[in-house]
Amino acid sequence: MKFRLLVIDDEKNIREGLAEAMQGDGYDVISAENGDEGWKIFSNEDIDLVITDLKMPGLSGEELMKRILAHTPGFPVIILTGHGTVETAVTAMRDGAWDFLTKPVDLDHLSLKVKRALDNRELFFQHRRMEEELERKRQFKSIIGNSRNMREVFDTISKAAPTKASILITGESGVGKELVADAIHELSPRKDQPLIKVHCAALSPSLLESELFGHEKGAFTGAISRKRGRFELASGGTLFLDEIGEIDQNIQIKLLRVLQEKKFERVGGEQTVETDVRIIAATNKDLKAEIEKGNFREDLYFRLNVVNIHVPPLREKKDDIPILAAAFLKEFSEENNKTINGINERARSRLYAYEWPGNIRELRNCIESAVVMCQSNVITKDDLPPVLRDADDDGWINIRLGSNMAECEKIIIRETLSHCRGNKSKAAETLEIGRKTLLRKLADYELGSNENEEE
Repeated sequence: MKFRLLVIDDEKNIREGLAEAMQGDGYDVISAENGDEGWKIFSNEDIDLVITDLKMPGLSGEELMKRILAHTPGFPVIILTGHGTVETAVTAMRDGAWDFLTKPVDLDHLSLKVKRALDNRELFFQHRRMEEELERKRQFKSIIGNSRNMREVFDTISKAAPTKASILITGESGVGKELVADAIHELSPRKDQPLIKVHCAALSPSLLESELFGHEKGAFTGAISRKRGRFELASGGTLFLDEIGEIDQNIQIKLLRVLQEKKFERVGGEQTVETDVRIIAATNKDLKAEIEKGNFREDLYFRLNVVNIHVPPLREKKDDIPILAAAFLKEFSEENNKTINGINERARSRLYAYEWPGNIRELRNCIESAVVMCQSNVITKDDLPPVLRDADDDGWINIRLGSNMAECEKIIIRETLSHCRGNKSKAAETLEIGRKTLLRKLADYELGSNENEEE
């Protein structure tokens, strides 16, 4: 990967000399003549290291450094200073500067400091990424994802879990709504109390009512003894109501009362039972549309939807496909006593190109099938299920509105490579960029590579 440096100095000769020297060392260099211009460039470009003069008109090097470190803690900034301001430079070191050099600058010395700073930067950010990933795994357990969409989900879970608020999880079938409910309970103060789950769509209205609220002996044919319902069993803990959009109006009324008063009666009973339950509901239906149709009570919807967590479909977070596929590959390789080291580029391109109507559940089944069919140590296109193996690319790229330029470029490169069936030379030609540029961008965006992929 080619690093990009930002050189800032209000003296043109020094600025151009430093830029030329750093370019000679193999770096991409952008120059700025003052701190304000430097901050604007830093905010809008991918910069790996900043070399800045200390004393400049307007925004000083010290003020610029503080902004940079507030924006990106640990970012390497090298300060340049005259002999009369060494004391200020030392103060800047205490404030987080990587190092400082006095003018006139020894270019060999600067080159060494830049190399060390970049090496340290890589280690620092790699360590921080590992710590963040370990913390995320500790908190969210089985939820896998690092796309922007999933980071928003993780952030909402972290904020909502410690509260008592009811939560409505929305999303298509197969996106992992139950895993989100698990994470919320695990991160809540109720984690040591029961997490009780009810699949509302699997039971008839009468059975669901008994399942939720319990029943008294003789309440109906077959009720040979009193039965405690899920609300009683979950008291002090969390009750997860999956497919809440399927419950009928009568149960909706009883459920609304429990949410409002924390009280209910068992089926066939007169005794009022109090309960302390945190409700998490999930649905793949559009409840607002169901309200308009008269199928769902609006007051219940607002009671349930205090906090909404929408889990995006897999087609809207394709950046998560590699880590999801890797996790499933490891799971099923171990389960089937196989040694499979990866998925080759042509197979990966099919995973990217497919729209995944069944979401993560379908991807999981796909990888399990591929592991079973694979007869080597790498999954190929021919190991995939027919729906992926025989699919044709449609030549279109979907980009989410609101994506920044870097995200757009990443999606375009990824989808073009997929369309070219992993052939990098053809992808570079299609994109009208050099092959080396493509390889650098693949590395920058961590789009991966494989020894068996096509050239």
